[in-house]
Amino acid sequence: MSPHGLDPAVADLLGFLDRSPTPYHAVAEVARRLEAVGFHELSERDPWQLAEGDARYVIRGGGSILAFQVGQAPPAEAGFRIVGAHTDSPNLRLKPLADGTSQGYRQLAVETYGGVLLHTWLDRDLSLAGRVTFARDGALETALVDFARPLLRVPNLAIHLNREIASDGLKLNAQQHAVPVLGLEDGPPLPSLLATELAAAGTDVRPEDLRGFDLMTYDSQAAGLAGSRGEFVLSGRLDNLASCHAAVRALAQAVERGETPAETRMVVLYDHEEVGSQSATGAGGPLLTETLARVASAIKDEGAEGAARASARSLLVSADMAHAVHPNYADRHDPAHLPRIGGGPVIKTHASQAYASDATSAGLFAELCRAQGLVPQHFVSRSDLRCGSTIGPISAARAGIRTVDVGSPMLSMHSCREMAGAADVGPMIDVLGAFLRGEGRLA
Repeated sequence: MSPHGLDPAVADLLGFLDRSPTPYHAVAEVARRLEAVGFHELSERDPWQLAEGDARYVIRGGGSILAFQVGQAPPAEAGFRIVGAHTDSPNLRLKPLADGTSQGYRQLAVETYGGVLLHTWLDRDLSLAGRVTFARDGALETALVDFARPLLRVPNLAIHLNREIASDGLKLNAQQHAVPVLGLEDGPPLPSLLATELAAAGTDVRPEDLRGFDLMTYDSQAAGLAGSRGEFVLSGRLDNLASCHAAVRALAQAVERGETPAETRMVVLYDHEEVGSQSATGAGGPLLTETLARVASAIKDEGAEGAARASARSLLVSADMAHAVHPNYADRHDPAHLPRIGGGPVIKTHASQAYASDATSAGLFAELCRAQGLVPQHFVSRSDLRCGSTIGPISAARAGIRTVDVGSPMLSMHSCREMAGAADVGPMIDVLGAFLRGEGRLA
């Protein structure tokens, strides 16, 4: 514990969440942390030369990042140990022509991204962040932007004007009822706001030089703790930045120990999981498979057979948050599979392969848990409810690598502000760290 009673890993997670309002900011923060422990960026456009112990990372599309440290043995002989997660979260994202006015208010047109719990975005103090492309000196440049303060609000309709809500419940139309208010009608339009914000961050841009943006709203309230003993972590984007944090912290700690296993260890954090992963930067794209082949070839060129041999020897832990049993909706869970906040890592399985876990991969993860003094929890959907999915099955199918789907338990998944357990932060880091150090073996 820290001098103030806060676990350092939990404090670090809170800071990571606050510095990562978008996938682009999350990737920038991950890169900063990696470079602090000796990683260096590679360009996918350049040829690679790698040697034992080299720590490198690549960024694709701004929202996805893959980091690895070369092991003692060539991948064809030892394989890869990979932890995967995703950087994106459901939210409200700006449309290209976002500026608009209505009834004396200036508003920004948005569309939903992923499976948004739309009602949770009402009456929140929202900010705006993302990336902006602009013309300067005859070329196009892109910069990150984060207003980092309350800027927008989607106001609820007063009950006096919506009496039927008491009997019929809240019914929202994403096109009509989720449009945030930016200010009064005579306030500055979005291009002017962006130019001013970029200038304040040291990038001088005129509104007329803006060419495009990927901007999204987020809850401006800082990540924090709640509960009678501070048991709960409250924040937006816990799904799935908490898993990204655990993976990166585990990799950094493994590298700092100075012990290089035979396997090449790797962390891959994808964008676009919440919308199906079918993009150049998502798990359905070639980022992982191309990098595995390039690393195998750069260390010891054995051609296509070397990459296939490496995949056959590799293991992937897909880390995404898991559904904790809800005290008010316990019947939504299978009665024998009730993960609890504070109970530690969860292994997720599904007979129809919405999760990629099987007896061998789940058994390995369970053994890693037990070596850390933990008993893993299990999640299986009710047989009469549709199951969600994640990057595990997609990555397993593309790369042909044995995979286990795991996560830390949480409530309020896909809400504007989610809820997880402070006591679950450290154990997930510990188990992923043991995996990346090469502990646990399959015959």
